[in-house]
Amino acid sequence: MEGSITYFDKRGKNNTGKTLEIAKSRARELGISDIVIASTHGYSALQAAKVFDDTDTHITAVSISPTFDDVGWKMTKEERAGVEKAGVTVLTGLHALADGVAEGFFGEHTTGTIVCDTLRFFSQGVKVAVEISIMALEAGILAPNVEIISIGGTDEGVDTAIVAIPAFARKVKEYRVLELLCKPRMA
Repeated sequence: MEGSITYFDKRGKNNTGKTLEIAKSRARELGISDIVIASTHGYSALQAAKVFDDTDTHITAVSISPTFDDVGWKMTKEERAGVEKAGVTVLTGLHALADGVAEGFFGEHTTGTIVCDTLRFFSQGVKVAVEISIMALEAGILAPNVEIISIGGTDEGVDTAIVAIPAFARKVKEYRVLELLCKPRMA
């Protein structure tokens, strides 16, 4: 099998449209029906709803828990209502890999933060894409052992897409990234 990876010159929101088009194209080629996308305030989720509108896909937007409200990362009720009105399922939860109880006790030197930092070698978006798909699987939104496309980003918007078979958090070593579709070249 041959494939291609798109590398963006810059990271961030400016790549949202292209990232979603790449994900849509690959979802069609592979017959993937579940799309998971990170969306802090709804922008990325609403863009995905538009791009995937003519497909038979289910989009889940993963937002972050209210613990990050102090840094402005919490989706408001109004933002959530707008995303849901566009037909997107919204999941709000604690990060699957880090920022939880272990980090509350031990700081930044836990297994979860090591996994996150390792994924960031590829890009912040790869870390996010892996993490949000675990969160959606844990919530029962995704079925186990099914290929999905997960879309993450750096700061605002999205710039990374992967094809993956997510694993539950307690079985994280079973997680498989099957394809890297796009990412910023210099993350």
